[in-house]
Order: sequence, then structure tokens, then C-alpha cells
Amino acid sequence: MGGMWTKQVQEWHDEHRHFGELLERLQKEVDLFATGERPDYSLMLEILTYLRDFCDQVHHRREDEAFACLARRLPELQLPLARLQQEHRVIANAGETLRGMLAAILDGAAAPRTDVEAAAATYLVYYRTHIAHEERDILDRAQATLTAEDWEAVRRAVPRSR
Repeated sequence: MGGMWTKQVQEWHDEHRHFGELLERLQKEVDLFATGERPDYSLMLEILTYLRDFCDQVHHRREDEAFACLARRLPELQLPLARLQQEHRVIANAGETLRGMLAAILDGAAAPRTDVEAAAATYLVYYRTHIAHEERDILDRAQATLTAEDWEAVRRAVPRSR
């Protein structure tokens, strides 16, 4: 559909774009595994920590509320939306696995490079695919369907203290 997005949908898209840039930065570090170089583990950990904290505390709370509103108004979206929420949990889980590995390495533990590489690749693929699905399937539907009351509920999903 495209066209002009409301402020809320534009912000949603901008957050996705920002996440995409961070995932790209993470990818550059993961690419060093392929060339046998040592990635910047502390930078990787910083990116993951930011994504976890911002996504869990802010982004996904808003999305969960938007999804709930959408599912009420478009029942045929219930399953695809439930899958996206499942992906939020899977991404969080994959992120925590990778964070644990990176934190251990920074504490001096020896972690097999192949394990870190696999965990990072899983996280990146899952996250990018997830964002692409939301951009392709959900944002325009939200734009076309959600009411001012729905957007107010989305806004209230995140406490103002952030």
C-alpha cells in the first residue's frame, strides 16, 4: 500500500530501520569469523544489550499492543500476528544465548568460535526476517486499520519514564 504513514507508523518503521543498522554493524563483526580475525566482542555485547533493553522494554511492548488491536479488528491476522509475537520470544531467547557467550568470552572463558558464529548468525537471520515480515505484512495494515484509541493504547503500553 505505501503512501503517507501516520506519525506512529513512521516511528515504528524508523525504529526498524535503526535496528537494521545495528544488525548490520553486528554482521560486520560476525563476518570477521569468516576471515579468521577476532571480532570486537564488547561492541557485539553492547549492540545486543541495547537491542534487548530497548526492544523488550519499549518496542515489543508497543508492538504487542498494536498486534492485539489489529487482531481484534482483523481476525484473519490472528495467526500471523501470533507467529510474530512468538518470533519476539525466539529473538529474545537467541539474543540471550549469544549475550551469555559474549559475556563469558569477555570474562576470559574460551568459547568455540563456531558456537559464537552459529549463535550470532541465527540471531541475525531471525531478526532480519522478522523485521521484513512486519514491514511487508503489518505496517500498512496497522496504518489502514488502527484507530486513534488503538494508538493511544499502544502509547500507554510503555510507561512514560523512558
